[in-house]
Amino acid sequence: MTRADTALSAEASMAMRVLVVDDEPFILRSLTFVLERAGFEVFQARDGEEALEVLREARPAVCLLDVMMPRRSGYEVCESIRADPVLRGTYVMLLTAKGQDSARERGMHAGCDEYLTKPFSPSAIVERVRAACQGPALLRAAEPGLRAH
Repeated sequence: MTRADTALSAEASMAMRVLVVDDEPFILRSLTFVLERAGFEVFQARDGEEALEVLREARPAVCLLDVMMPRRSGYEVCESIRADPVLRGTYVMLLTAKGQDSARERGMHAGCDEYLTKPFSPSAIVERVRAACQGPALLRAAEPGLRAH
């Protein structure tokens, strides 16, 4: 295997990494289960501070981020991601029970790529994550009703 092949392999592996951040154990376990079953390498965090630590270490392509969490809200984590030159390319999906327009606007202002409300379909989440890992063209083609903007 050449250096170029090794670099491409490492890049492809990173593209399949997903961080799930939620302080609710059931949601954390269920999202981890469906994403791993779909072939993703899944990392977990239970609060905003832990999320930033895992993001810096694992460098996932996609971060599924709850809004209401201890130690830092999802909005604050998203703002930190966008302010960090190393992390700013991470695709951020905010997952929350807050479906009001003002909450959605706050999420978009914080820099999220998508704002999805709970309850959500696990298969739809897998589809969105797969599309985010594979590129913007697939995101536009995948279930447009889930797009935040």
